[in-house]
Amino acid sequence: MKILITGSTGQVGFELQRQLSLLGRVLAPTRHTLDLLDAQAVDDWLEQHRPDLIVNAAAYTAVDRAQQEPELAAYLNAALPAQLARYARRQDIALVHYSSDYVYSGEGALPWCEEAAPAPCNVYGQSKWEGDQAIVLSGCEHLIFRTSWVYGAYGHNFMKTMLRLGRERDRLEVIVDQIGAPTPARLIARITAQALVQRLEGGVYHLAPRGETSWHGLAQAIFRLARAQGVTGLPAPEAVIPVVTANYPTPAPRPLNSRLCLERLETALGAPMPHWEAQLEFTLGEYLAGPGASLLRNGAEQAA
Repeated sequence: MKILITGSTGQVGFELQRQLSLLGRVLAPTRHTLDLLDAQAVDDWLEQHRPDLIVNAAAYTAVDRAQQEPELAAYLNAALPAQLARYARRQDIALVHYSSDYVYSGEGALPWCEEAAPAPCNVYGQSKWEGDQAIVLSGCEHLIFRTSWVYGAYGHNFMKTMLRLGRERDRLEVIVDQIGAPTPARLIARITAQALVQRLEGGVYHLAPRGETSWHGLAQAIFRLARAQGVTGLPAPEAVIPVVTANYPTPAPRPLNSRLCLERLETALGAPMPHWEAQLEFTLGEYLAGPGASLLRNGAEQAA
């Protein structure tokens, strides 16, 4: 089986290559070999390589910048998925796509179910919703995984930003009233592979760990777990100061409620999702054993 992974150099794409290589031959073109903004180039590539499965991890994820670049966000998050879905429908193959909690309003305190009415609060969220809608309306066989707060051992993300800032500052102010579940890219890729092996029924599923926290709580957990794994020079969790969203306005409004109901996915897989904090501890360990090893080396040198 030939598996096309778009966005292969991103956090999720990187992990998908590792997981899905066990299921078939992975085709992972980079932006240098396939310009996803060129519709004709995408059609030509698909015609030449004829994948048996498309896994679309490409996305425009710069939430604030999307407010100034709505056309670009709409192209990558809606037009491209629509194009891939049309091809999948014509060739009678499946499409796996990744969406976001940003398709919901972000209001209230209850977890969002997949049937909840979409009400994006910013351009990025609207573009993701339009992509979901285009895939469903195409009639192709599809799995759409909506997730939240993605991070990982590779790529740019909140975990690594906190570790960097923690080495530079004695105290940090972090948002306390946005609530969600930090989701490792590795978990997204693993569940994708599991869903394919188990032949999950097509449709929309929420994919995130169990439990919930705020960005403030996540930052505290990052410092606590990193210190426990031997990273020195980080502030104590108590040095992370809680602040509210209203005091830190951004170009794009942020949802306060990113909780996702996991019942549909857990029932389909026949197993509960792991807890976010256990996943954070594992991902930190992977990062410190790989690209973040310098944090441990620097600590050992300072101790010596």
